[in-house]
Amino acid sequence: MTPTLEQIEALAATHFLEVLGGFDPGPDEEGFPEGTRSLLLLGPKEPGFWVHFTAQPEWDGRPDPMDRWSLRAVGEIAAALGATALMPFGGPPWHPFFRWALRTGRAWQSPVRLLVHESQGLMVSIRGALALRETVAVPAGVNPCIGCPAPCLTACPVGALTADGFDVPACHAFLDTPGGRGCLEGGCLVRRSCPVSQRYARLPEQSAYHMRQFHK
Repeated sequence: MTPTLEQIEALAATHFLEVLGGFDPGPDEEGFPEGTRSLLLLGPKEPGFWVHFTAQPEWDGRPDPMDRWSLRAVGEIAAALGATALMPFGGPPWHPFFRWALRTGRAWQSPVRLLVHESQGLMVSIRGALALRETVAVPAGVNPCIGCPAPCLTACPVGALTADGFDVPACHAFLDTPGGRGCLEGGCLVRRSCPVSQRYARLPEQSAYHMRQFHK
């Protein structure tokens, strides 16, 4: 029996995950498990994700708790559906999650080249994918960057993240200064400047965690 999108969403919600988008690979397309008819991307469901995640056994002080939890949670969802779990870590080889996200029609490349999602903005985070043997349609969305004044282009105090790309050394250098504390404790100012990000209920604690992982 082919699962409905609503059934998959309900199953994902038990792990505080949601379907961020999906697409149907071609019948002879390489890079997918044999028999894949639909690929669905999963990401944190708000509100409530961070409180749920930090109560899980993987939040144990050992390295890579988010990846270890994602492997278990997405794996359990896939097993219940008879699907295959694909992860954005653990390579090589690496799965092209950025390109996959663009194919869903619910995520786009933003003016600062980061992925932007119709409901999560620049805070979008993909924790895994489901390769299904059944076709499950996921509606496309509307690019939120259309008509947006693009505050992301000027939000970085040191111009580390612009339309020209990401100057990683400049970002790290700024984070080492007192002025960088706001980014470390509340999340990247560029990501936070996105109007869609501001409507997305991600807690600053989660953004701070990801910033600490980035700025090790």
